[in-house]
Amino acid sequence: MTQKSLIDYLKQIPDFRDPHGCRHPLWLVLILVIMGMMSGYYGYRSLGRFTERHRRALITELKIPNATVPSYDPLRRVMMGLDYTQLRLVFNQWALLELNLSLSEGLSVDGKSLKNTVSDYDKAQQNFMSLVSVFSQKRGLVVAVQEMENKKVSEITVVRNLLESLDLKGYVFTIEALHCQKKLLLPSSTAAMTM
Repeated sequence: MTQKSLIDYLKQIPDFRDPHGCRHPLWLVLILVIMGMMSGYYGYRSLGRFTERHRRALITELKIPNATVPSYDPLRRVMMGLDYTQLRLVFNQWALLELNLSLSEGLSVDGKSLKNTVSDYDKAQQNFMSLVSVFSQKRGLVVAVQEMENKKVSEITVVRNLLESLDLKGYVFTIEALHCQKKLLLPSSTAAMTM
């Protein structure tokens, strides 16, 4: 049995766009956004420049029909309308299967705020988006991610939910002291969680 690629997983995300006028399938737009961001192109316009700059190679390698790549506008519309929870779920499924982690690997867990997402910047309690990730130190790769909005949920809750959803037993995790509060441990998990 052959292993599914990231593209196969991206094809599972339902296309939310009106089918009239869509020149490119959703999976293609998403893989281009992922590739662009991995190459250091952030923002709608720079992602448009990425697809144009690498147009020939993308068309050849991804076998894009009609020899066209999405421009700035379709990239922007997809990024604005996408349900990122679905993208996160398929990414996490793919990453866990693709990486085939061993118990000897140390995994780091941390949340990082995303710049340009700050609202209420003039108030004592600012609101912003963060991305919590599980990172394989040995491989230098992200294993799983989860988004969070700091006014709606704490990083403690997000980290706990992310680790429970991954069901990685026997692994060593490095996390911030924030997550080592005794009152947060459930009675059934104290033996399983050693920090």
